[in-house]
Amino acid sequence: MSIRKTLKKARSVRLSMRAKLILSLSAIAAILLVSSVISVLEYTSMSNYVSDLIADDISSINVAARLADMSNTYNLQILEVIGDESSVRVPEFDDGYFKSHCDSLRMSVASNQVRPLADSVMYSYSAYMLTSLELEDVLQSDFIDTRSWYFERLQPRYDRLRNDLDLLSRAIYLDLEKNSATFERGFYRSIIPGIVAVGVGLLLVLMLLLFLLALYVNPLYKMLEGLDAYRSQDKKYTVKFEGDDELARLNDGITELANENRQFRSRIKTMSKK
Repeated sequence: MSIRKTLKKARSVRLSMRAKLILSLSAIAAILLVSSVISVLEYTSMSNYVSDLIADDISSINVAARLADMSNTYNLQILEVIGDESSVRVPEFDDGYFKSHCDSLRMSVASNQVRPLADSVMYSYSAYMLTSLELEDVLQSDFIDTRSWYFERLQPRYDRLRNDLDLLSRAIYLDLEKNSATFERGFYRSIIPGIVAVGVGLLLVLMLLLFLLALYVNPLYKMLEGLDAYRSQDKKYTVKFEGDDELARLNDGITELANENRQFRSRIKTMSKK
């Protein structure tokens, strides 16, 4: 009694043709879906992070250019005052704006090469501004040559400031190039799961095709050949193949019907002879 229950339970666990096909196609769809989600999440995360870095670099480049323009304009205004001997007007400069934006460059760019250069800009700027504050005393003095003071004291400090600003801008450009290259590499890295998923999907489709050919298509052709031989040549239907699904049950049913038909026809012949 226990053996029968075990056999019934084993038969109930057997997968039908429909269940096998649904399971195979669902596995392929699940792999493609999961890999697509991973690709989208990876690309979105990488894109947001690197895009923020690139935006910070572009903003920092604009700030560095603005600081360079401010210092250049201030230096030209001092030169204009020096050239006009009758003028005693001291140019104005927004010191707070320059310092605050120079500090922002130190914080906005994550590169380790940018922060020391921003500090160098602050040092050279402080030296330049301290020297430029001597302008009023130089203009009022009768013993100091204003042109000598400008070209020998102020201009070298401005050249140092301008050189440090150029080095800072170049470092930010290099950081921008690095982040752009990282963005490109991240893009290709993010599509790798999709490529792998497509490859695995194609492999699973090929395996599913071989599975269908081996378990369903080829047995069907054998059954058709056996039926044709049975009907046209009156041969015994002897098609057999491995399986435990509906196709195997159908083949067993055909075998049983064919044998019963042969027995019925043989009886008819025997009765006609009598």
